[in-house]
Amino acid sequence: MKRFEGKIAMVTGGGSGIGADTAAAFAREGATVVVTDIDEEKGRKLVEEINSEGGRAIFLKHDVSNVEETEKVVKAIVEKFGRLDIAFNNAGISGPSIPVAEYPVDSWEKIISVNLSGVFYSMKYEIEQMLKQGGGAIINNSSILGKVGFSNASAYTASKHGVVGLTKAAALEYASRNIRINAINPAFIKTPLLESAGMVQSSPAYEMMVALHPVGRFGEPREVTSVVLFLASDGASFIHGESIMVDGGYTAR
Repeated sequence: MKRFEGKIAMVTGGGSGIGADTAAAFAREGATVVVTDIDEEKGRKLVEEINSEGGRAIFLKHDVSNVEETEKVVKAIVEKFGRLDIAFNNAGISGPSIPVAEYPVDSWEKIISVNLSGVFYSMKYEIEQMLKQGGGAIINNSSILGKVGFSNASAYTASKHGVVGLTKAAALEYASRNIRINAINPAFIKTPLLESAGMVQSSPAYEMMVALHPVGRFGEPREVTSVVLFLASDGASFIHGESIMVDGGYTAR
């Protein structure tokens, strides 16, 4: 039997990168997947691919930084499927590479609103539903920058540290209610988000960042996906409030 047969799984920011890879993997493992993303074209394309391969998926447009929209998305999932068993709060954005004293306030507010408030809003309504149905599993996508600092990335670093803290607090609050809440902390993974930050192969920045990973390369989305699926599965039943490093040894130094 597939690990997630009969389960309903929600993936925010599921249109590309780690989110898309994870959504497709959940579907292959038997889950009905709800892909949410602000990019409707990418989200719908992924859903078409999943369904054409025999999986079950739907798309809902979703700006995670909008609390009212987030509430509506979770309600829509429950109205259609009756429950929400798994949530991967993956949506996130990067930002400008600028020192703190020069950092634009609007960029700070945007990154915090998506990367941290967006996770809080999602968890608020996911947990509300999981309490009603008697349990569930939530995985939040943080980053290695949820554990270590990084020059000229104050907003992103602060937001991802916040996700780790939020995960731990919520895990303590709901562990006894059969809701498991954990986070993953990927290092640099080959995704469109990485490319948007200027990390293109053969560039000096690319080579410099690769060198920070003892494994000698960037990660692949599938290597993060496998950890997300484990944390969502019954095999992780005794894991609560953890922040799992998926970083090729980046933080082991």
